[in-house]
Amino acid sequence: MKRLLSTASEASSCPMALQELGISLSMTGLAGTILICALPMWKVTAFIGTHLVVMQVFWEGLWMTCVSEYTGQMQCKLYDALLDLSPDLQAARGLICISMVLGCLGFLIFLLGARCTNCLGHPRFKAKVVLSSGAIFCLAALTTVVAVSWTANTIITEFHNPRVPEVLKRELGAAIYIGFVAFGLLLCGGAILCLSCPPQRVRGSSSGLKDVTADGATADFDSSNVYNYDFAKSAGN
Repeated sequence: MKRLLSTASEASSCPMALQELGISLSMTGLAGTILICALPMWKVTAFIGTHLVVMQVFWEGLWMTCVSEYTGQMQCKLYDALLDLSPDLQAARGLICISMVLGCLGFLIFLLGARCTNCLGHPRFKAKVVLSSGAIFCLAALTTVVAVSWTANTIITEFHNPRVPEVLKRELGAAIYIGFVAFGLLLCGGAILCLSCPPQRVRGSSSGLKDVTADGATADFDSSNVYNYDFAKSAGN
């Protein structure tokens, strides 16, 4: 009876709807992280001063740099060496790669503990696995926001630095904005997964039943309460 009550409470305290929402947000954020890793639009030519009309637009990304001609043609070239990148883009490349690895790892771990799978039988272990998955997604969000924030800070600092020539000034590219959105999705999804299996009470403490939580605690009956209930029932009959 104790095991039955514990299992039923653990299953009801981990609603599938919350898990589906959390993993959907997390995977959308992971897709955004993969997208900004491939996009070359981290830094874009700034149109300021005497350079309002330019013949070429330069895009800088994590893996390549692109030049867009005024005719609409575009040419992209991979970096020949890691040192060709600025320090902020070097750090962003490593952090974004780590974020993608963490996101994929979080998804695989989630599959083990999801309510819709049978990889793990006991709900207690499933809850712990889902919690671990949510924590990993939150860590992936952290690495993503550090990467895009570092690059954005460098772009803004150089833009307002009078010693930097106008032709070398850059603006925030589309990848930066997508990165912030991906960070929000990963963080929200991971937080929902972490909170999807909160502690659950079977009954109030005055009824003689102890708390039943998703970490495996079982319910204990107060024998005096059971005896009183049986006595009252027999007296009524």
